[in-house]
Amino acid sequence: MQLSRFTDYSVRVLLYSAANPERLVTLSEISQFYNISLEHLRKVVHNLGKLEYLKTHRGKKGGMQLNMAPCDINIGELIGKVEGQSALIDCQAQNCNITAMCGLSSALAKANAAFFNELKQYSLHDIIDSGAMRDLINVDDIIACV
Repeated sequence: MQLSRFTDYSVRVLLYSAANPERLVTLSEISQFYNISLEHLRKVVHNLGKLEYLKTHRGKKGGMQLNMAPCDINIGELIGKVEGQSALIDCQAQNCNITAMCGLSSALAKANAAFFNELKQYSLHDIIDSGAMRDLINVDDIIACV
């Protein structure tokens, strides 16, 4: 399975926002930090706002910030909402002649469920609190999880 660039950017936006909890962050600074197209980020941020992961503020002094604590953002749920959890292969749509005797779709469904179940073990805070991220951001500024 490969996640879309849209999902990757969604996680990056949330990480950057979590790393700067004391202020509003802007599209342009995230774009420059990650070297990502500003127009693509607009769509990502709009979606994250609709999903209520971000609070967005318009205007000259506008920007965005997390709408919830990093420990309340479940990575598996986030990716499931952004990426979708459709079947990895749709045997019915292909009118396959061996569907009745083939176990591939069942095996892939179990693998997909295991993938999301593993991701659901992590919050945004868990990812930020990893060793390598400590060097990039000030973890002490991140809202502590209880």
